[in-house]
Amino acid sequence: MLSLGSGGGRTAKPSFVSYVSPEEIKKKEKEVTDELKPRLLPGELVICEANTIVKYSREDSLQRGFYGKLVCTNFKISFLSAEQLLDDVEQSYRNKLMGENDISLHCVDQIFGVYDDKKKPILPGVIKNKIPEKLLLYCKDFRVFHFGLRYTKEEDARRLIRGIVHHSLNTTSLKCLFAFSYVGAAGGLKVGPVEIEEPPPTIMFETKTDWKMELDRTGSLLDYRVISINESYKISTQLPQFFAVPLSVVDEDIKKYKGKGIPLWCWSHSSGCALLKMAALPETADDNTSQMDKVWVERLLQVLGETHPLNHTVRTEILSATLPTLQEIQTSYCKFKQLFLLDNAAEFWESDIKWLSALENANWLEVIRQCLKKALDIVECLEHKNTSVVLVEENCSDLCCLIASLVQVIVDPYFRTISGFQSLIQKEWLMGCHCFLDRCNHLRSNDKEAPIFLLFLECVWQLLQQYPAAFEFTETYVTILSDSMYIPIFSTFLFNSPHQKDNNQMLGEDRRMLSRSLKLPSVWEWSVQFENSVQALFYNPLYIGKPKTDQVRRIQRMKDPALNYLEIAHENFLDIPEPQRQMSLPSSPSFHSRPSSKKGFLREETDNLIKTFLGKKISRWTFTAEDTSVNYRQFYENWRSKPIDHHGLLLPLHDGPAIKLWSQRYLRWIPEVQILGGGSTTALNKACEIIDEIKTLQKKVSQRILKRKPQSPNNDVFAPFHQSSRLSSTFPFGTLRRQSIKPRIPVSINLSMSFGSMENLPDDEEELVFAK
Repeated sequence: MLSLGSGGGRTAKPSFVSYVSPEEIKKKEKEVTDELKPRLLPGELVICEANTIVKYSREDSLQRGFYGKLVCTNFKISFLSAEQLLDDVEQSYRNKLMGENDISLHCVDQIFGVYDDKKKPILPGVIKNKIPEKLLLYCKDFRVFHFGLRYTKEEDARRLIRGIVHHSLNTTSLKCLFAFSYVGAAGGLKVGPVEIEEPPPTIMFETKTDWKMELDRTGSLLDYRVISINESYKISTQLPQFFAVPLSVVDEDIKKYKGKGIPLWCWSHSSGCALLKMAALPETADDNTSQMDKVWVERLLQVLGETHPLNHTVRTEILSATLPTLQEIQTSYCKFKQLFLLDNAAEFWESDIKWLSALENANWLEVIRQCLKKALDIVECLEHKNTSVVLVEENCSDLCCLIASLVQVIVDPYFRTISGFQSLIQKEWLMGCHCFLDRCNHLRSNDKEAPIFLLFLECVWQLLQQYPAAFEFTETYVTILSDSMYIPIFSTFLFNSPHQKDNNQMLGEDRRMLSRSLKLPSVWEWSVQFENSVQALFYNPLYIGKPKTDQVRRIQRMKDPALNYLEIAHENFLDIPEPQRQMSLPSSPSFHSRPSSKKGFLREETDNLIKTFLGKKISRWTFTAEDTSVNYRQFYENWRSKPIDHHGLLLPLHDGPAIKLWSQRYLRWIPEVQILGGGSTTALNKACEIIDEIKTLQKKVSQRILKRKPQSPNNDVFAPFHQSSRLSSTFPFGTLRRQSIKPRIPVSINLSMSFGSMENLPDDEEELVFAK
């Protein structure tokens, strides 16, 4: 390191300057630069890079940081540093595809430049010639990166900024997504850095057999059938090749209406009633045709109820009439996420003063509450009234996917296991033709994303917090799943429909060349991203496994033998301490009380009238059953009066105080809210220690009884996460705070800076040591 005095000249010449020639300095600089090479995936190419970049540390109030290189590829933005010092704690969370200082191009949300201490947005096409002092990257996973450009060559900095803005914010095309370069370079033989030994234990619902298995699991084979009339997408590209419909639906009707106005099967109750969804018939100018279509839909729903042995009634639920619109969800989430994209500690403490009011004004928790309430309404119809419910939406691909999935998580314990939850997403979201490509804004064709799938994960997280022992997976699993949406490698989140996926997995225009089709990996192939040690964090150590004698309605799970400990039932850990730092809004009326007239967390009563008006376009073509008041109080109190069955019905709490903030996802990168050695993670880690000790004692007892020799340790014990003293509330995304240093400009880069030569170095030490 070069150390200079702050007086009129150099106080003492370092020995390094006295004895090292410029040629040796250049040679040393080249060696250091060559060592800082990014780890590239197959098909990944370096687009631009710049040296002498400083990554400031938020944990040190942006006064310290690391010197290194910033690289932009066709997949990610990567910061590489030879001086970065990490603490000696081994990180529990490591991603094979993304490093700690890597940002997927699809994860970049906003870019700002700091000019003369003023933060200004950097947008495509309006990049200034003046180079900013700092470059700020706001990410969709709520990380905020600060990069200093003060000592970077102007030409390199300008090229770097233009490259990052162009590849992360500009509109692109589907074929330009990195997934095709990634799999194409691997020849379609590999799905990641390592080969998958066996397929994931997830039902993909891509074959007729998969659908028949689900019908058989729910006892629906007598009332519903799987049809293949849309095989090769002959009827409609907005339907999967295989799906289930009531027996009363004939193939001619499906061909005539191209899937519109056809009730599609989702799930069946043991009483015989079912949950279905339907896309509304399009509006036509011909009144006679419209009237005939309306009569046809009414008759179809009537026959649907009559075909059941108990002559069930059928209720249609027009979701647009009672739930927020897509635009309202977008606006709410856009306001909500700004609460967590904070630049520094001062901004955090300033926002903390008005935290609750800002949280309420964002209205995001209210959107979550409305979805839970709607799901509870439908569950009451299925469970208490034995009434089949048909969810109706214009395209049947957004709110229908959300509510149908949420209802099934509430009523069916199979979907609260990892394999069942993944199968549910395959069935309702991917085969339901949810527009992941458009809603996640992967092509950047819109100003903001529409987080419908994220809203579903939010609702599931609320249930997980209320009934943790009923879920096989942890909040870490849900958080990582939400992060995986922004890694443009997995086919799960890249397409708008199965047709688009199948149509774009061909190497050439010739669709008959099936042997040359590319196999894009699914996100459920977790070994592409994580080792088994990280995947173990997905499993809830407090999950109460279902007894093996009661496996009638469950599919046998295929699991890695190394993870057999996940089947252990932990009856002694039913009660879990309340997670620390949970945040909710002030108390609001419960679900059975009259809504407040104050606009805010509880919406105004007039909102329902507005939604009803907006929903008339759809309701013209559907039959709506007589809307009777639902006795929530009686239904809920009857359920609450009995012991909670973790393998049965789980009714969500959805009043104001019950809706929590998903702190692990939104607060994990904010140092000011971290609890060193505390938080819910510490309680969970302690439970793992007790479970580990119990299993060890059980083995010793069994060995003494059977007089067996001690066996070598195996992997069927649920090991603790880490030493309690090393944990923080942000685990597994962080343990202890990273240690950083005051960044100094190395001698090796002096010749490449604007100073020109060693003699032109500034006399002021503060110009070199820029972090006091």
